[in-house]
Amino acid sequence: MNCEIRELISLKQEGSYWDFKREWHSNNADLLHDIICYANNLVNRDCYIIIGIDEEKDYSIVDVINDTNRKNTQKLVDFLKDKKFAGGIRPVVLVESIQIENATLDIIVIKNSNNTPYFLTETYKDVYKNNIYTRVMDTNTPKPGSADINHIEYLWKKRFHLLDTPLERVQYFLKDSTGWESSPLDFDNMKYYRKYPEYRIVSEKDDTRDGYEFYLFSQVDSHPHWYVTTLYYHQTPLETFLEIAMDGGRWSAVAPQRSAISERGDFSFTPKPYYAYYIKDSLRYTLHDFLDGKNDSPEAYRQYMNWILVFENEDERVGFEKYVLKNICLYKKILAEQKSHRLPNLPEYNMTHFEQEIKASKTLQIMLDEYREINN
Repeated sequence: MNCEIRELISLKQEGSYWDFKREWHSNNADLLHDIICYANNLVNRDCYIIIGIDEEKDYSIVDVINDTNRKNTQKLVDFLKDKKFAGGIRPVVLVESIQIENATLDIIVIKNSNNTPYFLTETYKDVYKNNIYTRVMDTNTPKPGSADINHIEYLWKKRFHLLDTPLERVQYFLKDSTGWESSPLDFDNMKYYRKYPEYRIVSEKDDTRDGYEFYLFSQVDSHPHWYVTTLYYHQTPLETFLEIAMDGGRWSAVAPQRSAISERGDFSFTPKPYYAYYIKDSLRYTLHDFLDGKNDSPEAYRQYMNWILVFENEDERVGFEKYVLKNICLYKKILAEQKSHRLPNLPEYNMTHFEQEIKASKTLQIMLDEYREINN
């Protein structure tokens, strides 16, 4: 964020998703109006209100550390909590602070959402009920007015995912697990979305694949059953994933992604820690969650997920890898404390390698918890 905010300041102008303020709002109605305008943005992304920039003095930096109107995330959330928003759904906001030129700047981050349009059902001071506010280029909708009809139409389309690509829509539909039906043909391992049956999930047994991955040994029955699962829009394949029937076919998981923590020319890790992971906001994880192993076989699912890292987003994964690289001694210390896991006898495989991957995965799980605690 620090780099992005610096770049926006260097532009010396406001835009469709960022605004500059010299100091925190002294008028809470103005603050609420700004937040609603950005929550209803037309560029489909997170927005920033950057506090501590004096536009009248060539966008100079102003320290906000002693600003009497300053708010943190909790105060901002509490401020929005008692405002009467339509449907009881409020914008998601947070406050981030950064250091530039030995000064503290606050950034109100208004998170992007499909719950648009946000509007009040009860007037707050001069922010009127039922008025839909947005931001066009660098200009907010005036408080007495409402957005143009084409912009309001855009915001409603966004709510109903009518602006999404087929791949984005199928991810949204997968979150509605009860909205899918199995094919009436017994031999066809296919599901379709009831409201839009042109969206389908087809799973086919992959008889060419029978290899093991370390996370399979978390199961009582570790023998793998691999499938190719494809998401279709009409006859067009949108995305394909490997699916694993786990623990004797009792439940299924989408195969996780794999990575290794290393830097070019870095020999500090021997062997390098390979790990398996999911990204929570990814299509892969959404499909994995759709398969619902946590309910089909809860204990087997829990054991499996104990060996898999789950990141909130790609940024967290990258940040965590950097953290591990800076804490090699801690990694080695925790790794040395890991107990061996009882593995089956598979003469054609290097079982020592699997054992190393299991220990590395358990070590990284512990370090991920510590990384999050430090960042929180």
